[in-house]
Amino acid sequence: MSLELPTDRLLIREWEPGDAEAALRIYGAEDVARWLTPEWHPVTGIQEMRSILRAWIEASPNLVPPAGCWAVVRGDDGALVGGLSVKQLPPFDEDFELTWALRPDQWGKGYATEVGRAIIEWAFEQGLEEIFAVARPDNEPAIAVARRLGMEWVGETEKYYGMTLQVFRLRPAGQEP
Repeated sequence: MSLELPTDRLLIREWEPGDAEAALRIYGAEDVARWLTPEWHPVTGIQEMRSILRAWIEASPNLVPPAGCWAVVRGDDGALVGGLSVKQLPPFDEDFELTWALRPDQWGKGYATEVGRAIIEWAFEQGLEEIFAVARPDNEPAIAVARRLGMEWVGETEKYYGMTLQVFRLRPAGQEP
């Protein structure tokens, strides 16, 4: 399922092969990579970034919504500023996680919250009953975004990636636990 989802300032869209150089400024940044999953490392070059994008693009048609991995571009100039995904958390049988990664020079502009709200609303329209965000305890910016998205803190766990993580959850309005 192809997705193009506009927000006030941004557009959530499918990744494209031509995004590699801009994506490298996100996923090659140590300040970004340190907060991603434990097996992630900073992407070291354009060829590696192209391979990662190719894998994301090829996987996209096989994902059942609301799962997906998308680029985030500014609406006014089309500049790629981040990436966003909804994916199953390990052990990959139940819980869906919202993830985001922004170019470091784009932090602090409210972009993560803006696209997070849009993709959460879309995911709930696809029938998702709850969505999670997980963050390392010292990742204060990610925790702040989860709270701005209206997510409630549900505890700490080592269940998902074998490391201590703060867990936040959101359900559609009016849905009881």
